[in-house]
Amino acid sequence: MSKKSAGSFIGGLLLGSAIGTLTGLLIAPRTGRDTRQLLKKSADALPELAEDLSTSVQLQADRLSESALRSWDGTLARLREAIAAGVEASQRESIELKQSRAEVATQSHPSVPDHQL
Repeated sequence: MSKKSAGSFIGGLLLGSAIGTLTGLLIAPRTGRDTRQLLKKSADALPELAEDLSTSVQLQADRLSESALRSWDGTLARLREAIAAGVEASQRESIELKQSRAEVATQSHPSVPDHQL
């Protein structure tokens, strides 16, 4: 199970537990006094449940942030490599183009021998 789905599962489990407890208490065949006591206990546990859920969400957000940062670093490194390769290829092409222009100029304007002048 991935870390992301584990956090979602834990969050869903906690939320489902709270809803199930509340629903069970409301439809349970108990006296009003017993039900109120159970509701009070459940209500007292809600802050702790909310804190656990908040911690779980924060941990998942931190993991996601770290993962995105690692991914960004890798992408940035590949981009730098690609730019360096492009600059190098552009420089090679420029040199080759200058050489071919020089060859064309030499072929189209042959030098005149000195004895013909």
